[in-house]
Amino acid sequence: MSTRMLVALVGALTLMGCTHRVEVESKEPITINLNVKVDHEIRVKVDKELDELFGDDSELF
Repeated sequence: MSTRMLVALVGALTLMGCTHRVEVESKEPITINLNVKVDHEIRVKVDKELDELFGDDSELF
């Protein structure tokens, strides 16, 4: 092996050993506040009323 190849090999191995490490530390716990508005409809009651309205004994149709 030539000296250049040996230096390149040692340099490559040295650079492969380096890893980046990022740590995020906080004294307080991280809190996430989610303001969520849940808006829903109750359709079962409306469906029952429509069934009664359009029932077999109804004279609408």
